[in-house]
Amino acid sequence: MALELAPGVTLYFCRHGETRANVEGRFQGWCKDTELTDKGREQAAIIGGILAAARPDFSNLLYIASPLPRARHTMEIIRGELKLRPVDEFEVDARIAEINLGSWDGLTDAEARALDPAAFDRRMNDKWDVHVPGGGENYAEVAARATEWAQGLCEDTFAVSHGALTRILRGLFAGMSWKQMSDLDETQGVLYRVRGSEVVRLDAGANRP
Repeated sequence: MALELAPGVTLYFCRHGETRANVEGRFQGWCKDTELTDKGREQAAIIGGILAAARPDFSNLLYIASPLPRARHTMEIIRGELKLRPVDEFEVDARIAEINLGSWDGLTDAEARALDPAAFDRRMNDKWDVHVPGGGENYAEVAARATEWAQGLCEDTFAVSHGALTRILRGLFAGMSWKQMSDLDETQGVLYRVRGSEVVRLDAGANRP
């Protein structure tokens, strides 16, 4: 059964802006946070414009970010673009933090596989049940905390999260399998709007009420 928001609640969410780890093709979970690039800061500012166009009364939203620095920095840029002050006045919620990538954090695919090829292949073949080695999470655990968070929303909300978390969240609303979730894109600089279980992507230039 697909995840669904409470009646009357609208959720807007996005991934953080591009980071150095993203450019280098490195896993980025809880521990190896890297700074936003110039492009990442531009993407955050773009999100502010998309949100303002989609939701003119954006000041009435509840603002929530993952506690990880790259998400909080993205939120601060967005709030600055919206002229909301102070820019760091928003909630943080660990339930929308990125998937814990355990011993893979900071590594490339090739480096992670070299640690233990069999473990790497097991996880890639079953992301729902198999944990990332070294204390990491599986998709089921991320889905559980994302579901708890989304079901608890009782007012219109804007959230900044991460690549895997937002893919899983979009997949939950669509009733997808873990493989379908995993195959979703992780585009930065775009905004998603959810009402009920319907997810709509909003890009720069879109003005959809």
